[in-house]
Amino acid sequence: MEGKRLSLGVLGVLGLLLLAAAAGGAEPPPSCEGVRKVFQLRQLGPLRGIPESPRAGADLQVCTSKNPTCCTKKMEERYQTAAKQDIQQVLQTSSAPLKFLISRNAAAFQETFEMLIRLAENYTSTLFCNAYRNMAAEATTRVQEFFTDVGLFIFGTDVNTEEFVNRFFDTLFPVVYNHVINPGLTDISLEYAECLRMKRRDIRPFGNIPKKAIGQMGRSLLPSRTFLQALNLGIEVINTTDHLHFSKDCSRALLRMQYCPHCQGLTLSRPCMGYCLNIIRGCLANVAEVDLHWRVYIQSLEELSSAMSGTYDIEHVLLNFHLLVNDAVVQAHINGPELSEQVSKVCGPPVRKPIQSPSCSFDQNKDNQILKMFSRDSEETLTNRRKEFISHLRLYRAFYGGLADQLCGNELAAADGLPCWNGEDVVRSYTHRVVGSGIKAQSANPEVKVKGTDPVISQIIDKLKHVIQLLQGKSFPNYDKWDLRQTGSGGGSIDEQISGDCDDEDGCGGSGSGEVKTVLKITDF
Repeated sequence: MEGKRLSLGVLGVLGLLLLAAAAGGAEPPPSCEGVRKVFQLRQLGPLRGIPESPRAGADLQVCTSKNPTCCTKKMEERYQTAAKQDIQQVLQTSSAPLKFLISRNAAAFQETFEMLIRLAENYTSTLFCNAYRNMAAEATTRVQEFFTDVGLFIFGTDVNTEEFVNRFFDTLFPVVYNHVINPGLTDISLEYAECLRMKRRDIRPFGNIPKKAIGQMGRSLLPSRTFLQALNLGIEVINTTDHLHFSKDCSRALLRMQYCPHCQGLTLSRPCMGYCLNIIRGCLANVAEVDLHWRVYIQSLEELSSAMSGTYDIEHVLLNFHLLVNDAVVQAHINGPELSEQVSKVCGPPVRKPIQSPSCSFDQNKDNQILKMFSRDSEETLTNRRKEFISHLRLYRAFYGGLADQLCGNELAAADGLPCWNGEDVVRSYTHRVVGSGIKAQSANPEVKVKGTDPVISQIIDKLKHVIQLLQGKSFPNYDKWDLRQTGSGGGSIDEQISGDCDDEDGCGGSGSGEVKTVLKITDF
């Protein structure tokens, strides 16, 4: 005991009991008063039925001892419930910073995308009100429908970018024909407009601009959609591992580690580090299997984030969509005579109705207050926010691999050099073998038996594998065949192929002069 003495002020009376136990085996406490106080303090149940002095514990299932005990079978059941609740609480406390990091950023990115869509819609509707006022009322309806589809896609609805881009230009063509290509005193009939809509892809009044828009939208919206999906899955992974179903053997081991010493009056004792690691690694064996996939998940998120910059950044594409629309209308105007001739061959001469369409009714100022929160000069752009988020997330790459060590080292186990509980007694050190993490390593675990895999954890691992495939661009639809990893954070050489060929005439480059360079300030929560 020499050189190992601890002051009475540190350990108190029960601390002396620990030291005595370390020297020569735990003796039964003279009274159960300390046990009763802790039981009451922890609100584990009513005090009636709790022994006032040690008694024989023949009816105990887990906290068995040769000595008299302060526990009853009913107390053991209460302790069993508390042990599982304690470990759940420790798990949730440990993961709380990570969960908050992901959920806060998922919410911030989602809100930013929503506002970005509204701003892009505002720009496009304003274009019609300012430059093509006579067709603005009809066109803004098509614009609203288009950006509704954009939002549905980004936030996970099963819609196809190629289809809704084509649908926008299909419905825009009759409006442009009516007011730009072949204007008349009154509007074309609904039947004639439907013919134009159906034949737009054959007539190609907007040249290759729809194809260019499909390429830009697919390449910018899909990564953002995948990024949001991945963040939401990250939250689901944490929620799953925060609410584990512990096996019967694990539950008994947790009880033995955390509350069985109470039965011997050792309410201040903590488990030895090696003992704690064996039990927690056994109980979290399935969770440790998440580790490899979690590391790849974070790495894949980082690679995707680096690729979401430059020409196909969602901010760049959406805020410059109005320029593409303007180019489309201008091209149709320039080729007006030829297009009129083509239309006459396909749909016949224009049939008009006696009602003139209304002029612009779009309120350009209605979103001004909301849009003011986005600053043109803000340093906190989408790209910068992603980089900042990934830099913080990277710190949690080994979270699941080191979870048991973190729980025992920070929360559960006794400090080095102090007497500790080994499952039977208070000792100087734990002498059994300490196993590694993961299911395979548990075959040699002296404290917990691990049987097979947890189907809930297996399911979340499968989901991680799937989202990793999405993040790495291996499961994208055919019309979006492109390798994100070809481009760096500077937004350099993204593969210019949509499905085979694409040159300058197709418009796979930038949007030309007049591009909007607005950067959006991210709202933090």
